[in-house]
Amino acid sequence: MLDELTAALAAVLPADSVITDPVRLRTYECDGLTYHRATPGVVVLPETAEQVARVVGLCREAGVPFVARGSGTGLSGGALPREDGVLVVTSKMRRILEIDLPNRRAVVEPGVTNLAITEAVRDQGYYYAPDPSSQQICSIGGNVAENSGGAHCLKYGFTVNHVEACEIVTPDGDLVTLDRMDPGYDLLGAFIGSEGTLGIATKITVRLSRAPEAVTTVLAAFESIERGGEAVSAIIGAGIVPAAVEMMDALAVEAAEAAVACGYPRGAGAVLIVELDGPAQEVERQFGQLKELCSGAFELRVAAGAEERAAIWKGRKSAFAAVGRISPAYIVQDGVVPRTSLPRVLAEIDRLSAEHGIRVANVFHAGDGNLHPLVLFDDAEPGAGERAEAVSGAILDLCIEHGGSITGEHGVGVDKAKHMPRMFSQDDLDTMQLVRCAFDPAGLSNPGKVFPTPRLCGEVPGVRKGAHPLVESGKAEQF
Repeated sequence: MLDELTAALAAVLPADSVITDPVRLRTYECDGLTYHRATPGVVVLPETAEQVARVVGLCREAGVPFVARGSGTGLSGGALPREDGVLVVTSKMRRILEIDLPNRRAVVEPGVTNLAITEAVRDQGYYYAPDPSSQQICSIGGNVAENSGGAHCLKYGFTVNHVEACEIVTPDGDLVTLDRMDPGYDLLGAFIGSEGTLGIATKITVRLSRAPEAVTTVLAAFESIERGGEAVSAIIGAGIVPAAVEMMDALAVEAAEAAVACGYPRGAGAVLIVELDGPAQEVERQFGQLKELCSGAFELRVAAGAEERAAIWKGRKSAFAAVGRISPAYIVQDGVVPRTSLPRVLAEIDRLSAEHGIRVANVFHAGDGNLHPLVLFDDAEPGAGERAEAVSGAILDLCIEHGGSITGEHGVGVDKAKHMPRMFSQDDLDTMQLVRCAFDPAGLSNPGKVFPTPRLCGEVPGVRKGAHPLVESGKAEQF
């Protein structure tokens, strides 16, 4: 079946846009989460939305699953390919189609990188606000799929807050547009963050933000992570909403120093990066408050200009990759807890680390409690990987126990699907499945992701007392 489909794909795509060579296929066997791997059956590189629609239509006719992939920087295995399916790579679709400054909008293709949007409008005094650490290389299509955030999401929100419309190819192969202004149900909101399970974005209209009048970036060094956490609580408690509040513990700082020589204060148990932006008078007033609220810091640095600001951010932006300098292998985790629970959760992470003999470097968006623990291990040591996985899973359990979530911005993908029943009831999962099946009745769009067990859309999952009325009545069969 896949051989016949491959021939049909080659007939509708430009030359060299269909990859079947086993060596080249291995280039696409994982995303940024490298310990989940699968070699795709075939890879296609369409150049237009119409070509994506033809590819998906052919997959639907053949009953072959398909997975969308952008730059491959995801950290939950969301773009993990199928060995029996087609990987639709959008990296050739990287045109900025329109910049509409009067309406503060830009229309881009999914392969455009996050930072490229800002670079296109910076000289006019605008920028694109969501800024994942991988913003230099991550694609907007991937950002939409994962509802990515970044350091500045505390003040400016996630991708969903900056997307006005998406042209998508539905799992049936139709080209449709979902717009924020559409009446009725918020289908655009449902699509953003759906991790490729509801279709493939082919054109994205994003909101541009006006560059702030003033920006002040502060680096505060504390003797302990607890003292840093106290400062974060004080800042937010004072009613200040910084553009960003980021924290790194001593191990994360050690890694960043080894990788990019960021020059953070020596001996810091934790460093806090706080960025204030807005009208100049407001920023000046908030900075005065900030200095008092960070009185527990043993060193306070203020960036004198753009160059020093970039130097402060360099260590934080490099943190995920930097731990490779101090550990041969690591797991990047992503969970959320209420900000007030940070001290207790961090203490528990320390306990887990000591108990299992696994080091954990903590990097997190402190302002909104989004943790990114980096679980370090030596994959050449027998049993180390299993211990690291145990610590990683236990951290997610901690997040749930404290009223948080198993993901803040990296998505569920294949990596955290098994944790979904710990956060949601079976009824919750069944209802989510009904939404997915309404978009994708054949179950071909990125199957095996998000949900803990695969189900066919014609099945009635887990019929029991108290099930959803649609399930009990049998009406779920229509999905």
